[in-house]
Amino acid sequence: MSRPPVNPPTSPSPSDEPRPGPGRNAGAAPAAPPPAAVLVALIVAAEATALLVAAGWYGYQLLNGSPVLSFWGAVFTLGLLLAFAAWLYAVAVYLYRGYRWTRAAALVAQLFVLTIGFPTLSGGLVVAGLAMLLPAVAAIVLLFHSKVISYASRTGSAPPAL
Repeated sequence: MSRPPVNPPTSPSPSDEPRPGPGRNAGAAPAAPPPAAVLVALIVAAEATALLVAAGWYGYQLLNGSPVLSFWGAVFTLGLLLAFAAWLYAVAVYLYRGYRWTRAAALVAQLFVLTIGFPTLSGGLVVAGLAMLLPAVAAIVLLFHSKVISYASRTGSAPPAL
């Protein structure tokens, strides 16, 4: 009794590979980001840099012996500033790459900036208030731009196996 011949493994042809649907997935070729997405990513990165500078100043003041009600509370606040700055940098990078989750994260960050910017503006610090409000409003408007929505649709999951 003879055995059936063993066929050598063949490489998959381009027609066998899954084709991306209307949205892009991790296996799709990256497209150039639209200018609106780049601008939002730059705004978020600038906000992260501002938080990092604020954390540096806060840490310097803490080490210099500025009076605080609770030392460990101040250390916790410093940790939150650093963590939020790192988070915003990650949001900016992955928004530039076109990942879907970054739109929601950037929107929430802009809403936080608005909640700080309005009291700052109405408290008499006009320049600081406008420096917070104008980029936040621009980022919110651009996050809902159709090209940003279509660009930021990458899911990050692997392409389907079958």
